[in-house]
Amino acid sequence: MRMSDVAKVVGVSAMTVSRALKADASVAPATRTAVLEAIAKLGYVPDQVAGALSSRRSGFVAALIPSLNNPHFSLTAQSLSDRLQDAGLQLLLGYTNYEREREAELVRTMLRRKPEGMILTHDGHAPETRALLTKARIPVVQIWDLPPAPFGHVVGFSNSNAMRDLVLELAAKGYRKIGYLGETDDEGTRGAARRAGYRSAVAELGMPERITAIGALPATMSDGEKGFAQLMAVWPEVDCIVCVSDPLAFGVIGACRRRGLSVPGDVAVAGFGDFEIGRVSQPAITTVAVDAAEIGRASGEIVVRALESSSLIDNSHVDIGTRVTMRESA
Repeated sequence: MRMSDVAKVVGVSAMTVSRALKADASVAPATRTAVLEAIAKLGYVPDQVAGALSSRRSGFVAALIPSLNNPHFSLTAQSLSDRLQDAGLQLLLGYTNYEREREAELVRTMLRRKPEGMILTHDGHAPETRALLTKARIPVVQIWDLPPAPFGHVVGFSNSNAMRDLVLELAAKGYRKIGYLGETDDEGTRGAARRAGYRSAVAELGMPERITAIGALPATMSDGEKGFAQLMAVWPEVDCIVCVSDPLAFGVIGACRRRGLSVPGDVAVAGFGDFEIGRVSQPAITTVAVDAAEIGRASGEIVVRALESSSLIDNSHVDIGTRVTMRESA
C-alpha cells in the first residue's frame, strides 16, 4: 500500500496526502478527515524514514537503560515517554545490561537512525560513546548520577553523597560497626560511587572499613546469602550491614532469618533505592529514596526545550536529591 493509493481513493494528489499527515500543514479539515479515514480503511503505514530524510526530523528520542526488570528504570522510561509524547515525540529504548561495549554499539546503531536526542543511564561509558555523542550535535542527557566529567546535560543525584548520608544517619542511631556489601567489577559505576560514599562516611566517623564485594552487576536478592556469609566470616562483630541496593538488602534479611538472627536485634540491615520490595519486606528496609519518575520527566523536559530552541542551550545540571528513609530494619 502506497501514498498514491490513498490519494486515488480520496481523489487528491499524493502531495495533499503527505500534507494531511502533518499536524502543522495547511489542509482543509474535511480533506484531512477524508485522508485519515482512507488510511485507516486501507491500512496504509506512512514511511517515517522517508519523512525523516525530507524533513531532517526522525520524531524519536533514544534512551539506553541497563536493566529491563528494574522498576526504577521502568518508572524513568514511563515518565520520559509521557513527556516526549506531549511534544509529539516517541521513545526508542535500548538495553545495555550494564555493558559499556554494548552501550557503545547501541549508540552507533541509534545514531544511524537520526534520533532527536539521546538519554543514557550513567554507569561509566566507553571512550567511543563519549566521542560519538560529543560529535552528534543532538541533546544528550546522562541520568541517574552526577558524573564528574559529563558530556551533555545531567539529571540525577550524587550516589556517593546519598550513601554517605545514610551511613552517617545509621551512626547517629548508635551503630558503630557498620559493614558494606556491594558488587564486583563495578569500576566507574553508580555502585562504585555508593561504596565511595560509605568509605567517606566511616573515615569521617573514625571507623574502620568493612567491605565485601559479591556478585556481578547488578547484585540480586540471591547474592544476599553468600554476601552475608562472607562479610560475617571476616567481621563477625558487625552490627549493621549497608547494601548497594534494596534487593540485596532483602536477600541479607533472608540470610539472617535462616540463621535465626533478628533484624535489627542482632544485626541491622539497610539498602538503597526505596524499591517496593523494601517497603513490603518484614521488617521494612531502611533505605535511600530516589524519585525515578522525576528523573525521566526532567530529562524529557530538557530534550524538548533544547529541540524547541532556535539555538543551542547551555548544558543543564539537575540534582533531584535523595532522602534517607529510616524503617524497621535499622
